[in-house]
Amino acid sequence: MDAASSSALAAVTNIMLAVYEKKTNSVDLYRPLRQYISFTYSEREAINLEDDLSIVKTLRSDIERVPDPSPTARRDLLISYFKSLCLIETRFPISPDKEHINTIQFTWFDAFKQKQKAVQQNIHLEKAAILFNLGAVYSQIGLSYDRATADGRKQASHAFIAAAGAFAFLRDNASTKASMGNSTTVDLSVECVGMLERLMLAQAQECVFENTIAKGSTPGVCAKIARQVGLYYEEALAALNAATLKDHFEKAWIAHVQLKAALFYAEACYRYCLELHEKEEIAEEIARLRSAVNALAEVKKSSKGAAAQLLDAINKLEVNLNRNLERAVKENDRVYLMRVPSPSSLPSLPAFSMVKSLQMNEVLDASKEKMFATLVPDSSAKALSRYTEMVDDVIRTQAEKLQQGSELTRVRLKEMDLPDSILALEGNFNLPEDLKNEVEKVQASGGPAGLDTELQQLRDLRRVNQELLVQTEELLQKEAAEDAQFRTQFGTRWTRPQSSTLTKTLQERLNKFAANLKQAGESDVRVERSLREHSSLMSILDCHPIEAALPSLSRPILSLDANEDAIVGALKQSLRQLETLGAQRAGLEDMLKEMKRKDDILPKLMTSTGSYEDLFRKEIAKYDHICEEIAQNIKAQEQLLMQIQVQNEEFVAVFNLEDYKASREKCYKQIQAAVAKCKEIKDNINEGLKFYVTLQDAIANVKQQCSDFAMTRNIQCREMMEDVQRQMAGFSFQDRKNTGPYPPVGQPHQTRRSSPQQQTEPQSLPLPSSQIPYYRPPEQPISGYSHPPPPYGAPQQPSPYHVPPSIAAPYPPPQAQQQAPVSHEYGQPAYPGWHGPYHNAPAQQPGSLPRPPYTIPNPYHPHQSGYYKQ
Repeated sequence: MDAASSSALAAVTNIMLAVYEKKTNSVDLYRPLRQYISFTYSEREAINLEDDLSIVKTLRSDIERVPDPSPTARRDLLISYFKSLCLIETRFPISPDKEHINTIQFTWFDAFKQKQKAVQQNIHLEKAAILFNLGAVYSQIGLSYDRATADGRKQASHAFIAAAGAFAFLRDNASTKASMGNSTTVDLSVECVGMLERLMLAQAQECVFENTIAKGSTPGVCAKIARQVGLYYEEALAALNAATLKDHFEKAWIAHVQLKAALFYAEACYRYCLELHEKEEIAEEIARLRSAVNALAEVKKSSKGAAAQLLDAINKLEVNLNRNLERAVKENDRVYLMRVPSPSSLPSLPAFSMVKSLQMNEVLDASKEKMFATLVPDSSAKALSRYTEMVDDVIRTQAEKLQQGSELTRVRLKEMDLPDSILALEGNFNLPEDLKNEVEKVQASGGPAGLDTELQQLRDLRRVNQELLVQTEELLQKEAAEDAQFRTQFGTRWTRPQSSTLTKTLQERLNKFAANLKQAGESDVRVERSLREHSSLMSILDCHPIEAALPSLSRPILSLDANEDAIVGALKQSLRQLETLGAQRAGLEDMLKEMKRKDDILPKLMTSTGSYEDLFRKEIAKYDHICEEIAQNIKAQEQLLMQIQVQNEEFVAVFNLEDYKASREKCYKQIQAAVAKCKEIKDNINEGLKFYVTLQDAIANVKQQCSDFAMTRNIQCREMMEDVQRQMAGFSFQDRKNTGPYPPVGQPHQTRRSSPQQQTEPQSLPLPSSQIPYYRPPEQPISGYSHPPPPYGAPQQPSPYHVPPSIAAPYPPPQAQQQAPVSHEYGQPAYPGWHGPYHNAPAQQPGSLPRPPYTIPNPYHPHQSGYYKQ
C-alpha cells in the first residue's frame, strides 16, 4: 500500500455507522399465556409449563430494560427471545379475536424517529422488532472492534455480515406481516430494512478492503474490492433517496453514505488506473482518473453534516488522483499520443464481492427448542407439511404453464420476423447484436479513417530504420577509408589487418538489414494498395449510426385500395396486445410467489377442531382464481397469435417483405466483409509496426558495435603510427651518422599527431610499443570483433518478409518466425514480434534517432519512478 492510500485509509478508520435498538413498553406475557393453557388444555398442563412461562417472562423483562453493557450478551438475549416467540406463534393465537389471546398488546417505537410508534395485537410486530434490534446489536458489535489490526478487521467484517443477515431475514420473513397491521413504523418496512442490509454489506466489504490493502494485494484486486464497496453504498443511497425513506433519516446519515459511495468509486478508479499504467493503457487511465476526480468534486458539494475525517480522506484521495492524472496526460502528449475516450464509453469497473448476508435460518432455528413442546401434537406438524406440499405443487404447475406460454410467443414471432419488420418500416431497425458489437469496436479504434494515420507511422518508422542503417554503414566506411590512407602512406610498415577482413561479418549483417528493409517496404506497398482498393468497401463503416446504411422497408409504389396504413395499424395493435399479455403473465407469477410467502395456516391448524382435509380444501381454494387467470391468459394468447399470423401474411404480401429481407442480408454481408477487411489491414499494419521497432533495435545494436570497433581501431592506429615513426626516426639517425644528415622520415605523420585527434603520447602507454601488438590474435579478442558473430536470424529459414502473391497477409504470421534464435551478438531477428508491443522498444542512444513516437522508453515500472510512491 502506498503512502497516500495509507493516509486516506487511516482517516476513514472507524468512520462507520451503527444502528440503535428500538425501544418498547412493558408487556405481561406470563398471565395471558398461562390462562390460555389452563382454559384450552388443562390446569395440570399450565402447572407443568410453569418453567417455560417463567423463562418467557424473564426474557421479555430483560428486553425491556436498558441494554446490557456487553453487546454480545444483548445479542444472545435477542436470539433466545426470538426463538421463544417462534414457539409461541405456533401454539398461542394472539389477535384481537375474542376467541384468541386478545389481552396482549405490543408497543414499539421507531428507531430513527422515536416519537412514532406502532401498537398491534399480534406477534408479528414483536418478532419484527426483535429481528431489527438483533441487526442493530450486530452493527454495534462490528463498530466496537479495533480495525487497526488484521484480527479486528476480520471480526468487524463478520459482525456486519451478521447484521446484514438479520435485516435480510427481517425483510423476507417478518417485515410484510408486521406492516399489515393498523399501526406501523417506517423502520420495519421492506424498504428500510433492505437499505440497512445494503449498508451493513458495504461496511463489511469495506473491512475486507482495509485488510486487502494491509496485506499489500495488487492494485487490480484492490480496485475490484473497492468498487464493490462503492456499489453497496450506492444501493443504500438509492434507497435513502426513495420517497419512503427520503425524509425519515438525518441528513448526516445520507451525507455519510453519499460520500462513502463516491469515495470508494474514486478509490476503485485510482487502483484500477495503477494497473492500467503498468499495461501502458494510458488513454483509458486518463479517462477513468478524470471520472474519479469529477465524482469527488461533485459529491463535495453536498457534504454538509459529514464527518471531518471522511472529508479529509476525500481531499487526500483527490490530490493523488490529480497528480496521477497530470502525469498520465504529460506522458500521453509526449509519448503515446493516444485518443482519450469519453468516460461514458468505458465499460463498468470490475467488482468482486467478498461478503454476503449471513443466512440466519440456522441461528434463529427454533425447531430444537423444547419450550411448550407438549402443546403441539405431531399431527399438526405433519398436516402443515402436507399442506405446504400441496401449495408447492400448484405453484410449480402454474409456473410451467406461464413459461411455456412465453417461449411459444418468442418462437412464433421469430418465425414471422416480428416485430423486426415493423421496426424496419419505421426506420428503427437495428443490426444483430453480435454484428453491431463488431462494428462499434472497429469505429472505436478509429475506423477506416484511422488506418491512414497508422500507415503514416509505418512510413516514418521505415524511414528511421533506413537513416539508422545509413549512419551505421558510414561508420564502417569512414574507418576503412582512414585505414586505407595510412596503408598507402606507410606501405609495408603498416602491418595491422585490413578493415575489410575484420568488418566482413558486420557488413553482412548490415546487408541483411538492408534486404529486410527492402522486403518490408514491398509489404508496406501491398498494405497501402489493399487500403486503396478496399476503401470504398470499408466506407460503410463510417456511417454514424451504422443503421443508417441499412435498407429501409418501403411502401409500395402503386396501391389499388390504399389500405397499407390499416394493415400496419392492425398488426401493431395486435403486437401491443400480445405484449400486454406477456406482462400479465409476469405479474401472475409474482402473485403466486407472494401468496405462498404470506400463506401461513399454522394458527388455524392449531385451533381447528374439524378435519384437516376440509381445512386444506378451503385454504388451497385461495389459489383457484390465479390459476383461472393463467388459463385465460394462455387461451387469449393462442387466439391472438393466430390473428397476428393472418395479419402478418397480409403485411408481407403488400410490402414485398422478401425483397427487403434479401437486401438486408446483402447489406449485412457487406458490413461483415468491411469489418473483416478493416481488421485484416489493421492487423497487417500492426505487424509492420512491430517489425520496424524490432529491426530498429537490431540495427542500433550493430551500430553500437560498429562504433566500438571504430574506437578500438582508432586507438590501434595511434599506437602503430607512433611505433612506425620511432622506427623511421631511428633509421634516419643511423643514416645521418654514417652517410650524413637526411631529412626526417614521417614528418607528415608527426604533424598529424599534433592535431587534436592525435593527442596520445607514447610515454602514456602502459607498455613499450614493442610489447603492444597492433592486432590481437584470435585467442585475445578485442571488444568481440575477432570472432565472426552468428548469422542474424536462422539461416536455414527463408527470408521472413517475402510474401508470395497467393498469401493475403503482407507480413508473415508470428508462428512461422518464432523458431529463430532469440539472442545474437550483432542484432536481433528481423521478424516483428520478438520484442513485444511497439511501445516496449528499448530506449535508443541520445541524438541517434528522432523523437517519439518512433523511439519509446522502456515500460514504466512502479519501482523506477515516483508515480506510485505517493
